[in-house]
Amino acid sequence: MENAPAWLVNSFIYLSAAVIAVPLSKALGLGAIIGYLAAGMAIGPWGLALVANVEDILHFAEFGVVLMLFLVGLELDPRRLWSMRRPIFAWGGAQVLGCAAVLAALAMLSGVPWRIALVAALGLALSSTAIALQVMGERNLMPTSSGRSVFAILLFQDVAAIPILALLPLLATGVVGDVGATPVNHWLEAARIVAVIAAIVLGGRLLLRPLLRWIARSRTPEIFTAASLLLVVGIAGLMHQVGLSMALGAFLAGVLLAESEYRRALETDIEPFKGLLLGLFFIAVGMSIDFAVLIASPLQMAAIVVGFLLLKAAVIYTLAWQMGVSFQDRPVFTLLLAQGGEFAFVVFQAAVGARVFPPATGSLLIGAVAVSMLVSPLLLVVVDKWLLPRYASRRKVALEEISEAQDAPILIAGFGRYGQIVTRVMLAEGIACTILDHDAEMVEAARSFGYRVFYGDAGRLDLLRTAGAASARVLVLAVDDVDQSLKIVDLVRENFPNLEIVARARDVTHWHRLRDHQVTRVQRELFESSLCSARGVLELLGLTAADALLTTTRFRAHNLELFERMHPHHEDRARMIAVVKEGRQQLEEQMAQERLERAARGQHDEPAARH
Repeated sequence: MENAPAWLVNSFIYLSAAVIAVPLSKALGLGAIIGYLAAGMAIGPWGLALVANVEDILHFAEFGVVLMLFLVGLELDPRRLWSMRRPIFAWGGAQVLGCAAVLAALAMLSGVPWRIALVAALGLALSSTAIALQVMGERNLMPTSSGRSVFAILLFQDVAAIPILALLPLLATGVVGDVGATPVNHWLEAARIVAVIAAIVLGGRLLLRPLLRWIARSRTPEIFTAASLLLVVGIAGLMHQVGLSMALGAFLAGVLLAESEYRRALETDIEPFKGLLLGLFFIAVGMSIDFAVLIASPLQMAAIVVGFLLLKAAVIYTLAWQMGVSFQDRPVFTLLLAQGGEFAFVVFQAAVGARVFPPATGSLLIGAVAVSMLVSPLLLVVVDKWLLPRYASRRKVALEEISEAQDAPILIAGFGRYGQIVTRVMLAEGIACTILDHDAEMVEAARSFGYRVFYGDAGRLDLLRTAGAASARVLVLAVDDVDQSLKIVDLVRENFPNLEIVARARDVTHWHRLRDHQVTRVQRELFESSLCSARGVLELLGLTAADALLTTTRFRAHNLELFERMHPHHEDRARMIAVVKEGRQQLEEQMAQERLERAARGQHDEPAARH
């Protein structure tokens, strides 16, 4: 590819690195972010040196963060944003100022000049919005209270980056009057910033919706996609022109369009670009790690990274405790905010340009931030696999197992969503039930709602005897774990042969395994609800309620019969597929015949209705 244009070669390199590294990283359980970072290190100046213009790529890839914040803004209407004002300014301010104060104090105690210590502390106090939101998206944490708290703090950091950058020229000399700017210039700059924000707010309210409506009327999907990108690019460029955060401007635009009828269309159009550019951003961060600084000062670099991660973690963990973040969520909450962030790159590069500290210090701090962004996803893996299980075991509620003999006719093993519904029906009919569940938190929750649920594992013979399995008439088997359910079946068959079993199957495979264990009353957990939904769809398409009910009833009977025919062959995949195809063809022919009869009935009924 020697004669190929640079953009084509670079695109091939980036996509190849991502396609190889990310699936491999996810297969190893390390997550997508580590895959992108590793891909960047592999193709960067200190790897295979396939890419040299790291700074340009990093600036371009930052647009992925801008698009991400725009999409986050689309999920928050102004009322919800206003309701978050306290966590944004109170907890966000506490995090930034608390971390900066602790880091600056330690740096000055170590002999670092106060200007360098202050700017370094303010930059290191910021966290990676890209990593935090990506991780929360993968874990579905955004709807949770801890996820909203993390987002509020990140939003404040985006706002805080503005005064931090504005502070740099003042710290260059330490004397306000020496920076060459008059009070009039300061006021003009402030007025320009206010005017730009006001223009975005008013424009979003008055102009954007009519403009998007006009573009949508053209019925040209690619132009609407272009308009969506133009909107984000234009607002980001406007914010950058006045020295404000591009990501903050995009977020503000997203909030203004959160109640728009075009919100979903905007999300759909921008989401693919956001994912690609965000991946490119992480690749660029991996490429930007300066291994020369690491090699030259490995101990100093390690001390900075470990030191600021530990200090930030201590402050953030204390803050999480004060905020009421649950014990279980605090480790992840702490790690998401402890690492350095992409805005620190901007702060430190601007600090070098303003001569607040020398280039060598800037390179060292930028390298420390990049290393922390690489280490944090790895630490999250450690937390998931080692720390959180220990937290869970510490938080388990100590409950005594069932000890008093029970004599209810119904024994229910498992009090999840399936077991709860069966229990409520039985209790409504005045039928007593003995309920067992081995999840202590579930037992506590059920008892708080007034249900008499006993703590115990239905897979233990002694507990089944105490629960009254010898005298009970029916066992409702509603446990989640497939192997555990089969173990209970074998235990009951061997020791309580008169106890009838009604079992819940999670899927087709579970159904066949239960039938192999001679359980005849098996219900697939989603089958009946799916039939109800199908009946509703048929009614919406014009069928009468009676015809829709007849169709789904016929399908139900056919499906149950088909499963009985499939069961003898469920271990012979080829034969089972043949049975399924044959059964489907029979059903389609039967349904087609019934449609013809229904149409003929309708034609006969029509003349009669006229008379």
